[in-house]
Amino acid sequence: MFDFKQYDFKRMNYSLVVLILILVGIGTYLIQLVEPSDGKKQILGLVLGFMAMSFVAVVDYHYVCRFIWFIYLANIILLVMVFIPGIGKTQFDTQRWINLRVFDLQPSEVCKIMMIIVLAQFFTDRKDKMDKISTVILSAIMVILPVLLILKQPDLSSSMVMLFVYVIMIYAAGLSYKIIVPILAVGIPGSIALFWYIQQPYQKLLGDYQQGRILSFKFPEKYPDLVWQQENSVELIGSGRLYGKLFSGQSLELKSKSLPVSESDFIFSVVGEQLGFIGGCVIIGLLAIVIFKCLSVARTAKDRTGMLIATGISAMLMFQVFANIGVSTFILPNTGLPLPFISYGLSSLVSYMIGIGFILNVSLQRKNIRG
Repeated sequence: MFDFKQYDFKRMNYSLVVLILILVGIGTYLIQLVEPSDGKKQILGLVLGFMAMSFVAVVDYHYVCRFIWFIYLANIILLVMVFIPGIGKTQFDTQRWINLRVFDLQPSEVCKIMMIIVLAQFFTDRKDKMDKISTVILSAIMVILPVLLILKQPDLSSSMVMLFVYVIMIYAAGLSYKIIVPILAVGIPGSIALFWYIQQPYQKLLGDYQQGRILSFKFPEKYPDLVWQQENSVELIGSGRLYGKLFSGQSLELKSKSLPVSESDFIFSVVGEQLGFIGGCVIIGLLAIVIFKCLSVARTAKDRTGMLIATGISAMLMFQVFANIGVSTFILPNTGLPLPFISYGLSSLVSYMIGIGFILNVSLQRKNIRG
């Protein structure tokens, strides 16, 4: 478990750690501007996240992967607990949290990391059966159960993250093209038909507010009450102009305080307002470097399991960065995904840093044989 002889600490990706701390520091400062109380809580998240990241970085991920079925079961139990009266917590008409007194745990955030570990080991165990349809069916069943529990909360955006990660990981694991081609042949037309169906008034798959977000994105002039949040977000981003209000002596004019969840889902609005176009580009650039470094670790991983873990974490970060900024800039329908390392949220921040801990762990391994 703690066999440090197998680690080459000269290969520790210190630059990745520094990048993460810079991003969390910027995010904490921006959160402090919008919601001072949340800024203090985010510091707690940083401390807990750094401790978790440091621990995970030196616990052999092969040892952790021995317990994938325990991890999977724990994952399901956590997702079920949000629906238990007295344990689960309802907020904004959704049941997504477990009340831990000190802070609220959002199991769907932890679930993403857990499922990445489970899928990485599962695909490694079946490396010689990636040309079998049974691999797709079994892995899909494993993913569908937590996805359905997350949808019941309801949390469509987190379920989409998990499905995206699953698709990327099964492809990276070497799924045979004789399976991929038929799936695409059926899946692409099916997805188009599904997208058409969920826009119909008689559809039963989405809640009214979820359908409203899609329709308002397509026809904003017909749903002004549903798009005002994103329209205000775009206006706030534009108000920062080139350098942002922070560097123009206008930081007291914080209009983003009036934008709901600007400390979380719409944190990029605060980035644009306070740091301007240049600051926004810097944030995007730093996040891109983090994702690139994670992909580099996947490419140079010493075994199949490490490669898949790093790939899954990269995919998770990639999807959430694109989705969060896409919503804030009104190029995507409104969803509830945080911007990694920037947005407020203890569960999400600690989960991301645990993910980075696994990235560091994979990069430290040196005597494994690629599986």
